[in-house]
Amino acid sequence: MARKISYRQAIIEALDQEMARDEKIIVMGEDVVGGAGTDMEDEAWGGPFGLTSGLYAKYGGDRIMDTPISESAFIGAAVGAASAGYRPVAELMFCDFLGVCFDQIYNQAAKFRYMFGGKATTPVVIRTAIGAGLRAAAQHSQSLHPIFTHVPGLKCVIPSSPYEAKGLLIASIRDNDPVIFCEHKALFETMGDVPEEPYAIPLGEANYVREGSDITIVTHGLMVTRAKEVAASLEGDGIDCEIIDLRTTSPLDEDTILESAENTGRVVVIDEATPRCNIAGDISSLVNEQLFGKLKAPVQRITAPHTPVPFSPALEDLWLPDNARIEQAIRDAVAYAGA
Repeated sequence: MARKISYRQAIIEALDQEMARDEKIIVMGEDVVGGAGTDMEDEAWGGPFGLTSGLYAKYGGDRIMDTPISESAFIGAAVGAASAGYRPVAELMFCDFLGVCFDQIYNQAAKFRYMFGGKATTPVVIRTAIGAGLRAAAQHSQSLHPIFTHVPGLKCVIPSSPYEAKGLLIASIRDNDPVIFCEHKALFETMGDVPEEPYAIPLGEANYVREGSDITIVTHGLMVTRAKEVAASLEGDGIDCEIIDLRTTSPLDEDTILESAENTGRVVVIDEATPRCNIAGDISSLVNEQLFGKLKAPVQRITAPHTPVPFSPALEDLWLPDNARIEQAIRDAVAYAGA
């Protein structure tokens, strides 16, 4: 039975239902308990974004563990625990902190299955916050999913709604490979229909959010919401947009992207990450290599500029891909008449 809950609540519910199902699932990170062992209440906040609220009171300190402020230590501990039979969910508070613990992720967790001939698995989920728009400045606002996507052996998941957040997190926890689960900070308060019962959305299968015949929009995370808003506004002008939500950037559902691109002949790719070596560039290359002769217009890429995220509210708003830029790219592609 579906009811409306927030993106935040969907994440908590996925963690709760999976922890109830499997006692090998543990959660660790900075402030995921919040207040235990102090004169504050045991369940003070459940992490800086409230994404583990209520879990400590239910599962206790053996399964919900606050860690020291040392990402290299607790991400390494999570990888080790996964190798020893547990299924840890580690919270890397902001993806911006990946540099402190990247060796444990890309040189250890991502390579174990390959280096041990398939005999070792590392079922660890690293949840992390991505995205700008909340005035958190350059060191707490990046979208670094292209870096994770680049690493063979890692899966990278980017849910776009409460429904996707619950189903993809459950699938990630049950997966036997290391998963980076990217939660956009600007989506935490968004509401959506989410079934009460547990369900898993398969990793590597993109979603047709909207069907259309004139142009394909390929995106993920927060930008799915913006793409839907623009598509609805262009409908009145007779422009019929199809929207593909990638859900995961690794594995990447190339078949769905190419199927849609071939049907419409026009493609716009939106990625909040900075432009060099990002997902928009990867998908643009894929479409051009496979469908060049069938395209009616050049592939349009919409990204942030190649700069750090500004702290100035006015500049940050300009930095983020917005509806006006998306709409203009769609109109340019539809109006393209060739050389």
